[in-house]
Amino acid sequence: MLSYQHAYHAGGPADVHKHVALARVLRALTAKPRPLTYMETHSGRGLYDLASAESRKTGEAAEGIALTDLAGEPFAETLELVRDLNGPTAYPGSPWLAASMLRDQDQMHLMELHPAEHAALCDVLPGAAIQRCDGYQGVMDLSPPEPRAGMVLIDPSYEVKTEYAQAGAFMRNLLRRKWPEACVMVWYPILRAGRHAELLEEIAPLNPVIHEIAFDLKGGAGMLGSGLAAVNLPAGVELGPATV
Repeated sequence: MLSYQHAYHAGGPADVHKHVALARVLRALTAKPRPLTYMETHSGRGLYDLASAESRKTGEAAEGIALTDLAGEPFAETLELVRDLNGPTAYPGSPWLAASMLRDQDQMHLMELHPAEHAALCDVLPGAAIQRCDGYQGVMDLSPPEPRAGMVLIDPSYEVKTEYAQAGAFMRNLLRRKWPEACVMVWYPILRAGRHAELLEEIAPLNPVIHEIAFDLKGGAGMLGSGLAAVNLPAGVELGPATV
């Protein structure tokens, strides 16, 4: 898992799917005056350059953010802000997105195990609460947090086949044993092997909202689609029906 570099996938259709939904949830959560806690299990480096060698090698951004109409989406505001500050090819990871939307009274805790990604994240968000640790354990150790209202984003690399079931078991255990009121959202890739079914089976007792999209990435040689499963969504937030 320590070989994973998200820079190759930044701005791709799966990334846009995840970030549009995340921005919708954060907009709803921050519309209320009470403070909240935001956590991530797998944070990445937080900020990407879509003109980088990694991004150009896969070309995923050209099939994702370059083709996406963000009119009316909260994520459009974050994308505009990050590019005003960092140039026209900048793209925010979820930590940067969250940091741009959270308020002074909110708390953010980020977990990242990869040494290079962790170091880059610390440079991108100096002063943020960032731990280099196993993200599942890090979130568990901090839960339930103060303030107790809030959200957890689970976004593993899924390089290890068992991580589908592991992500699902973590989500179920967090909500049942530690932080039942948390809004928890997990992202998963849809591949030909169909291993995401293991994750969905683990969390089925939680009655999650499921949102899946299909796409033809790399002419069918890559992912077939992208999925999100969420529990305790804020009232009024619509992730949409499954389309795969």
